[in-house]
Amino acid sequence: MGRFINPFTDVGFKRIFGQEFSKPLLLDFLNNLLKGEREITDITFLDKEEPSEYDSDRSLIYDIYCETADREHIIVEMQNREQPFFKKRSIYYTSKAIARQGVRGAKWNYGITAVYFVAFLNFKLEDIGEKFRTDVALADINTKEQFSGDMRMIFLQLPYFIKDADSCENDFERWIYVLKNMEVLNRLPWEAQNSVFERLAKIADISAMSKADRDKYDESIKKYRDTINVMEGAIEKGFKQGMEKGIEKGIEKGIEKGIEMGENKMAQNIARQLKAMGMTVADIQKATGLPMEEIEKLFADTNDKE
Repeated sequence: MGRFINPFTDVGFKRIFGQEFSKPLLLDFLNNLLKGEREITDITFLDKEEPSEYDSDRSLIYDIYCETADREHIIVEMQNREQPFFKKRSIYYTSKAIARQGVRGAKWNYGITAVYFVAFLNFKLEDIGEKFRTDVALADINTKEQFSGDMRMIFLQLPYFIKDADSCENDFERWIYVLKNMEVLNRLPWEAQNSVFERLAKIADISAMSKADRDKYDESIKKYRDTINVMEGAIEKGFKQGMEKGIEKGIEKGIEKGIEMGENKMAQNIARQLKAMGMTVADIQKATGLPMEEIEKLFADTNDKE
């Protein structure tokens, strides 16, 4: 285990961004995230649980929920595991934060303030584009001009951030680099030049944690690793099943055509199918029974035609 906590665990994330003593870190991160759009001077942490209106409904629990000095609301979520309907869930969370600003009575004139939903995603979200940052706002479909800034969502797909320390061009990128690599670092880059990262190093130092906090963190890291293991196991199982089905389909297709083309032509067709699925020449030879020289010649002829 390295010197610093893993920020993707529940305890680690909330220690860095969700405590009163770490408020300057969240403030700095948000200002770098929203640079050129908003400048936040102060934040107040709000109750993270949104009670349900009806007994049969589930309540909402945000990772971090805060309000700025201008009464804008900010939700920050860390998601390690892909969830079905995550985009719809994001819209729902944001909408609920807008709706809770409503005031009973005829005098209220819908004076809502902006809600920002910021999601750290430790996975690749489908149907959102293969890029690190996606900014969402209400906009005119034709002109692309922003219709309203009262509902903003920012998705940060961490697997797409691949910069090293020397390639980071601004403090926002430095933040992301540090968060992605913190657990394996013995010293934070830019710690000596930036007081924010110096403060982060102190807060994230495992040795500085109390015994009670360390016990909570150890339990949190165990849950995090269990989650990652389950995800990796599911991916490996899915890949294996896909390969087995693919090979089976490839062989079936080859057999269908082979009936018309003769046994040797059939074996060649199967070999092509298996090569397209990434099998090695040795494995193809075992599966088809073709001589190695014939397989190599077959693939050489195929490459020449391409």
